[in-house]
Amino acid sequence: MDNLTGAHWRKSSRSSTNGGTCVEVADNLSAAVYVRDSKDVGAGPVLAFSRQSWRTFVARVTDLA
Repeated sequence: MDNLTGAHWRKSSRSSTNGGTCVEVADNLSAAVYVRDSKDVGAGPVLAFSRQSWRTFVARVTDLA
């Protein structure tokens, strides 16, 4: 797992709906794409996905929209 110190976290532009409850994604690090709960920054778990798994997930969610 990468050191997350240099992670650039971004939140969905749609996160303002539902009171800002959303996930944040960091995809600027080499090993993986990381996801965390925007309400629990710093204290909560961080999930790591391979880049291929993340691409597949995003493609499937996009297909549902």
